[in-house]
Amino acid sequence: MPKELMMVHIPHYFRCPISLDLMRDPVTLSTGQTYDRVSIEKWVADGNTTCPATMQQLQDFTLTPNHTLRRLIQDWCVANRSKGVERIPTPKQPVEPQRVKTLLQDASPSCSSRLIQLNALKTIRSLAKESEKNRILISQQGAVPVLISALFNSLEETREDGSPKEEPSQPGIEVWEEALKALVVLPLNDADRNAIAQPTRLALISVILARGSMELRINASSLVERLSSSEELKNKVGETTGMMEGLVRLVRESLYTRAVKVGVKALFSLCLCTSTKNSERAVMAGAAAALIEHLPEADKLDGAETLATLELLCKTLAGRTAVGGHALSVPALVRMVLKVSDQATECAAGTLLAICSSSRTVQEAAVQAGVFTQMLLLIQSDCTERAKRKAMEMLKLLRSSWSNDPCISEYGRTDVVPF
Repeated sequence: MPKELMMVHIPHYFRCPISLDLMRDPVTLSTGQTYDRVSIEKWVADGNTTCPATMQQLQDFTLTPNHTLRRLIQDWCVANRSKGVERIPTPKQPVEPQRVKTLLQDASPSCSSRLIQLNALKTIRSLAKESEKNRILISQQGAVPVLISALFNSLEETREDGSPKEEPSQPGIEVWEEALKALVVLPLNDADRNAIAQPTRLALISVILARGSMELRINASSLVERLSSSEELKNKVGETTGMMEGLVRLVRESLYTRAVKVGVKALFSLCLCTSTKNSERAVMAGAAAALIEHLPEADKLDGAETLATLELLCKTLAGRTAVGGHALSVPALVRMVLKVSDQATECAAGTLLAICSSSRTVQEAAVQAGVFTQMLLLIQSDCTERAKRKAMEMLKLLRSSWSNDPCISEYGRTDVVPF
């Protein structure tokens, strides 16, 4: 309970019978008893099927907002403002299931009016963004299959090579955009992901990444990331023609921080698997250069995820060659150590270790960039043990270059690095 309420007498009928706190969103059960929404929802979620006050068995779990009581509580808060009591805001009520059913009917491809369909899709997305409760309820009403149909229905037929038979019309693009925006807000289950991860549908996502508006490309990239829940799905998505190229282009060419973040997250999700096939595909698409060129902006972006993706690329020979051969990579990676976060430091050290292990030239560049100092500082820091182990491996790898670096003599051969 807030401190300001502890010194004020609260009328007992303003208190929730479960929490005994001032109700902020009073709702009434079928038994006629009123509770704060948060408290009664937790009671039901814990498996209880009775009314807490009367212990009557509940046949109907509908929660009806008690607007009259809420207004009385708000008036009481205003009257006690001088005592430090703040007025409770008017809560947004969860969407009604019947309204969702109606919206889904209007949003389906069978709707005769494109305008009605678009408005329904926009409303579904808006409601889903309001609260987690709405997202759960909308999903429970079967929204995701409807949105998938709205997104892909117009281009289900394809040529023999798997590409769409014709370019989408402008109204079609508008439906795609609204369906995509709603789809990426809602939770997906395995059946939903498998329904999307069909060859013709993945090909359409690839087309959107290549030719869509920035908003379409961002949402398509977000959908790709959400599809990457298993090795099988990651491989299906990664092997789709143009998919990696579209994601890399979004990261490399975008002027929007949000677009870069979403693109990096999708690349990371696809490459984070036992097989290195997706990492190889990403390298061929130019992911190494695209990620390296964003390292100077790591403070604005999710630097840890960018560096983690680079480390995944370096599990392949092509990745190590591409990262190590980029003129900016070594200096940027050395600067990232102990700069952004523990995770970013660990990934930077891991990437440096990988590319230095493959090339003497890269080792020399790392020494010139001050890698010894950074690795020694890392070992003495409060960073993760994994990061420290990578730093130790790096120093062992560069043992022959120690005598050429002035910082090493200041520490002594065994004072800091226990070889």
